[in-house]
Amino acid sequence: MKIAVEDSKRCNIPAVRKRLKTIMDAGHRAVIFDRFVGVKQVVVGEGTHFFIPWVQKPIMFDIKTRPRNVPVVTGSKDLQTVNITLRVLFRPIGDQLPRIYTTLGIDYEDRVLPSITNEVLKAVVVSK
Repeated sequence: MKIAVEDSKRCNIPAVRKRLKTIMDAGHRAVIFDRFVGVKQVVVGEGTHFFIPWVQKPIMFDIKTRPRNVPVVTGSKDLQTVNITLRVLFRPIGDQLPRIYTTLGIDYEDRVLPSITNEVLKAVVVSK
């Protein structure tokens, strides 16, 4: 790490200097994509981290609890149309971020949450 810090001080190219270190804010984690290995199974936490430019790329994830409103139009037992908006609080599990990134991608919430909330809401409305 000491070599990377000294190299970043001596480097006169701003783009390379910027790519040598990444600062992770509180409530964020990163998965490292390496061009030779692929997605590493290591999750990087808060703080300053050094990466090899053009070889390693950090993919940032927000792991704070966030709300999401999902509107659903469903039918009731007596065949009436019901408009419901469900507010879901969600966050990814930090240790599972490499698996989430490789299977679902960076936009995992757009792929997973609507289908789960639609299914759960329709089951609840029909049963009442």
